Amino acid sequence: MTVSSPKKLTVIFRIEAGCLGPEGSSHVARFCVQARAKLQSLHGGFIEWDVVPRDDKTLPEIDYAVSGKKLSRDQASRFLSVFNFEIDNFEMTVFDELPEMIDQYFGR
Repeated sequence: MTVSSPKKLTVIFRIEAGCLGPEGSSHVARFCVQARAKLQSLHGGFIEWDVVPRDDKTLPEIDYAVSGKKLSRDQASRFLSVFNFEIDNFEMTVFDELPEMIDQYFGR
């Protein structure tokens, strides 16, 4: 099912430079662009991905919003349930895809 863009769930996925190795800070911005494209191709029907470096460690790795308004995790859970996704499984899937995306980025 495809949802019009203003009604899509925005998933803000923050990537720590350290997950890209000791030189991660020089790669993280480019990696975020590639990761966004990959995630959008997998889950683009009702999600708009915003993949950014996690420069502020006080912010969570994943946040949710709709039409620019931040959602609580409970609100995001209800949104995802409309598409038969359970939020814990959804997040686990995203984090499980991260190593594969890193390997693709570095051409491994």
